[in-house]
Amino acid sequence: MKVDIWSDIMCPFCYIGKRKLESALQQFPGKDSIEITWHSFQLDPSLKYQEGKDLYSYLSDMKGISKERSIQMHDQLTQTATENGLTYNFDKAIITNSFDAHRLIQLAKKYRLGDAAEERLFKAYFTEGKNVGDHSTLVELGIDIGLDREEVKQMLNSREYANEVHQDIAEAKQLGIRGVPFFVMNKKYGVSGAQPVEVFLQTLNASFDDWKKENPVIQLTNEDGQVCIPGEECN
Repeated sequence: MKVDIWSDIMCPFCYIGKRKLESALQQFPGKDSIEITWHSFQLDPSLKYQEGKDLYSYLSDMKGISKERSIQMHDQLTQTATENGLTYNFDKAIITNSFDAHRLIQLAKKYRLGDAAEERLFKAYFTEGKNVGDHSTLVELGIDIGLDREEVKQMLNSREYANEVHQDIAEAKQLGIRGVPFFVMNKKYGVSGAQPVEVFLQTLNASFDDWKKENPVIQLTNEDGQVCIPGEECN
């Protein structure tokens, strides 16, 4: 059964939502039948690299709130992250555009490394304070998950996978997705936001029941006769 996830790697609730879904899957009996596909989404496509500007000031200016209030909000997010086994270091966060990071994820999906790419990029941004808009950084992050250095460099120096990013964003708009994370299970059930683990588990169970009805296991009634089996004698 497919689980489609729209996410931006600079979205704090997306990383938390990933952990909550993973916790639900650990409790889900049908987890081996789940196929997760990550989709690109940009919270601010116009965002540019802002050297020397801290995230607290950025949010303060964007929301029209005091810097103290911005710090308080980020501290609350840090606590929520900690409760889910994550480390957020917002004081290290670098403000930049995530488009090329999304192109890296699209390349990773070609090799079934989409989940690994999401995880590595989340950690790079929220924990390590890396510039996820910088090409040399993205090359190293790609190597970390097993991608080829030259292929990543070639991709970043072109417009490759730009269309795939735009297509994901367009599909999100068609589905009425206005914020991330957003999870779609079996193309029928939507979960918006980093919901409690119990909500993910309930939705997984409901969607999986539907999926099993739509994809019944074929039961064969056998009449045994003489056969040849690869690597064994015919009998």
